[in-house]
Amino acid sequence: MRHFGHISAGIRSDLFHREPVVFDADAPAGMLSAALGATLYSPATRPRLADDVLKQVRRGVVSMVLCLEDSIDDAEVEGAEENLVRQLTDLAGRGRDVPLLFVRVREPGQIPDLVDRLGDAARLLSGFVLPKFTEERGVPFLESLTAAEAASGRRLFAMPVLESPELLHLETRAETLRGISRTVDKYRDRVLALRLGVTDFCSAYGLRRAPDMTAYDVQIVAGVIGDVVNVLGRSDGTGFTITGPVWEYFRVQERMFKPQLRRSPFLESRAEELRTALIEHDMDGLLREIGLDRANGLLGKTCIHPSHVLPVHALSVVSHEEYSDARDILRPERGGGGVLRSAYTNKMNEVKPHRAWAERTLQRAEAFGVAREDIGFVELLTAGLTGPVD
Repeated sequence: MRHFGHISAGIRSDLFHREPVVFDADAPAGMLSAALGATLYSPATRPRLADDVLKQVRRGVVSMVLCLEDSIDDAEVEGAEENLVRQLTDLAGRGRDVPLLFVRVREPGQIPDLVDRLGDAARLLSGFVLPKFTEERGVPFLESLTAAEAASGRRLFAMPVLESPELLHLETRAETLRGISRTVDKYRDRVLALRLGVTDFCSAYGLRRAPDMTAYDVQIVAGVIGDVVNVLGRSDGTGFTITGPVWEYFRVQERMFKPQLRRSPFLESRAEELRTALIEHDMDGLLREIGLDRANGLLGKTCIHPSHVLPVHALSVVSHEEYSDARDILRPERGGGGVLRSAYTNKMNEVKPHRAWAERTLQRAEAFGVAREDIGFVELLTAGLTGPVD
């Protein structure tokens, strides 16, 4: 799989100075965590779940979560588990490429039980998403995941969701973060990324952000995100990939643009029309939030609608300017530090303070590619929308 792999090689060549790399589910954990991108959630109750997964692959989705937790009713759990096992078994028999697949469970015991029931089809799983993660609740989940991995012989990752009231409430936040840090550090090889459950944070105070507001405009939520990154997202070798929060609104439908885009090259004058249409249909908030995710140290994003996937991926591509700066900063002869003028002559690059940023930028460049000098977000998004017909 690769990001933007659903579009033709010719268009990719026109878009990218350096194309995204090809990888698979057996790639190193560092590569996978950087490449998660827009992780699309889907209820495990969907009657055509196997078909849905393959459909999303054709749309450029690289990671998915099949959910047995908050997206389904409590009374549906048993049926959802049966459907999940049946659909993944069907999918395994088709011999088709699948994205990185994770299952969001409710209880620790579901992990070994599902892996056992899936049998050979468990090879499709990259891991499990662990809800409402704290030290007390997280350890049993991670122990169950470790046991399931040993029994199946298949590498399985955990993606804990940080969404508990103890993490939100000021009087318990510091100790909760210390406990989470102890736990994920102990199981570091199993933890692929940490996910933020901002909807649950808002719920604790009866809040819901409007479509023109980002998570960072809700100060209670912004404070938690900052503290999580402070403790768990450091660039000194102790940190983890932390993914951006979910965007709840999805008025834009891809098919609004597809018929017109298929009749015209992606670099024609439709760019400004597309930009205007995105903003008019409430996507401006999503675009601003993705930018703020990046500025606050988050990578990738939880998504609950396919229309969010391409904007997340398009804004994850490294610009030619970013790539140029990162390469300059990391040149071996710069190891002693110093300050140099950017090749774009619009900024100063300080070698030592900007080294961690440069390393992260090149890691993102591996996963999402580097755009050509004259290629921006609109061109990347437009090209993605002209991918294969479903």
